[in-house]
Amino acid sequence: MNFSYFATVARGLETIAANELESLGAKEVRADFTGVHFVGDQATLYRVNLWARTIFRVLVPIKEFYCPNAEILYQEVQKISWEDYLHPNNTLAVDCTGGGNQKLNHTHYTALQVKNAIVDQQRFKLGQRSSVDPKNPDVLINVHIYQDHCILSLDSSGASLHRRGYRQAMGLAPLKETLAAALLDMAEWNPSLPFLDPLCGSGTLPLEAGLKALNIAPGLLREKFGFQNFPDFDAQLWQKLLTEAQDSRIPQLKALICGSDRDSNVLNQARSNAEKCGIYDQIKFTQTELSQLEAPSDRGVLICNPPYGERLGDATELGALYKTLGDIFKQRFKGWTAFILTGNKELGKKVGLKASRRMPVYNGSLACTLLKYELY
Repeated sequence: MNFSYFATVARGLETIAANELESLGAKEVRADFTGVHFVGDQATLYRVNLWARTIFRVLVPIKEFYCPNAEILYQEVQKISWEDYLHPNNTLAVDCTGGGNQKLNHTHYTALQVKNAIVDQQRFKLGQRSSVDPKNPDVLINVHIYQDHCILSLDSSGASLHRRGYRQAMGLAPLKETLAAALLDMAEWNPSLPFLDPLCGSGTLPLEAGLKALNIAPGLLREKFGFQNFPDFDAQLWQKLLTEAQDSRIPQLKALICGSDRDSNVLNQARSNAEKCGIYDQIKFTQTELSQLEAPSDRGVLICNPPYGERLGDATELGALYKTLGDIFKQRFKGWTAFILTGNKELGKKVGLKASRRMPVYNGSLACTLLKYELY
């Protein structure tokens, strides 16, 4: 039996996520603003949560309704038979997104109304109610208000899927894993090509490249998903999908994947994260000053995310870093394709090379550009 789902994604990555969902067997895939609608059976829902590299969450819509104010919101939520989705011994949290409704313009207040409607119904029908656990609930409910329209959904993912479970150690201003995976896609990198991040920090780009190249489902690193607490959870089907994912892992890289950084502390974090991924022996991390960087092979893909003055460093000091990057690309990386993610146009100009493509992308709420350099 097929159901409708909605995958939430970072702004600008909707098309990449839609392509990924199609490759995972989703049907009727339709990109929307910061999300993708799709249709599939229970196996599709589980598979997307297990394998998707570029999406945050998979929501299961249970009701849409006209919602001009808090009273109608409460009434409509009370009309749902919550025993179909939630037992009183399950903990609960409500997450609210959206806006544009004058009466419901505070997400915490809106979430509280929904929670109250659910637990009041439980008390009335069953004589007991779910406890609220905002940090680690058994069942997470998403309420999305847009103007006077409300969509109420179950969150099948639980914690956001970008939290793979491997990144205990983080450098300053790290890339989200979902964005790193999307950048690899935008760069058209494939596992037969060497990959290098010369400013790798705690290693997110090389690690996402490694997981992709070795065909490791990112969800294998997580402890649990929201759908495991749904009343219709099929443990046998889930175990089958887990076994398939474990069996499809590739034992050895086809090409070198490496990261370098000048900072030994962040490299220790990167190695620790690689160990948690189970790919410590496959990814090469080296401590290298940028000025000493050499190409590890005669061709490949290089992606880096240098600071752009938003959180790390000062824009005036960073010009020299961007110029050094451009010089090194030109002198030592002939035959490679290089990419720089930057949120600062002026710094991008300091590279001193003509970009063959400029791809808009968001890093969180920050509008950035992925600059492509073909180094013939």
